[in-house]
Amino acid sequence: MTRITKAPEERRQEIIDTAMKVFYEKGYEKTSISDIAREMNVAQGLCYRYFSSKEELFDTALDQYAGRQVEQISTVLDEQMSLADIIEKMPTFAEVENDNSYAQKICHETGNLKFHNQLSLKICSKLQPIVSNLLAKANERGEIHIQDTETAASFCVYGQLGILLNQELTPEEREERIRIFLLELIKGFS
Repeated sequence: MTRITKAPEERRQEIIDTAMKVFYEKGYEKTSISDIAREMNVAQGLCYRYFSSKEELFDTALDQYAGRQVEQISTVLDEQMSLADIIEKMPTFAEVENDNSYAQKICHETGNLKFHNQLSLKICSKLQPIVSNLLAKANERGEIHIQDTETAASFCVYGQLGILLNQELTPEEREERIRIFLLELIKGFS
């Protein structure tokens, strides 16, 4: 076997990508680090050089996927827009429809509610500071009057989970309910 040397970040990403593929094909519980190494045709120790466990590896992959989701959501955000306009344009936490990654497949596959919930919390943690900043800017413009924008942002972001995780509602119904509530909420802070 010829040894191929790659830059650390490239190798790390290769491990993540391969792991998600194997997790998807075999299932998370049935996959081991040695399965991932075998799929890559590398020694198992190489995977452990970058990740201490398959849990850490999976968590890192979910974090990357959550980051992509937040980037997608953030593309419509502009600090100069009114909060009402932002709420009208912002996809309320809806995941990117055209993302065909293994992380997306794993998190949305029937029976993987635990992984989807982990993803939801990661997205919330990445969105909270962005929303806090948007609320602070709206405060500066006099659009709203909130003393603690950080707490308000946490409420706006994490408070959506009850609706977002309700599988009895269609995605459109969830989005509409959240949008209406947030618009009513900012009227109360005006």
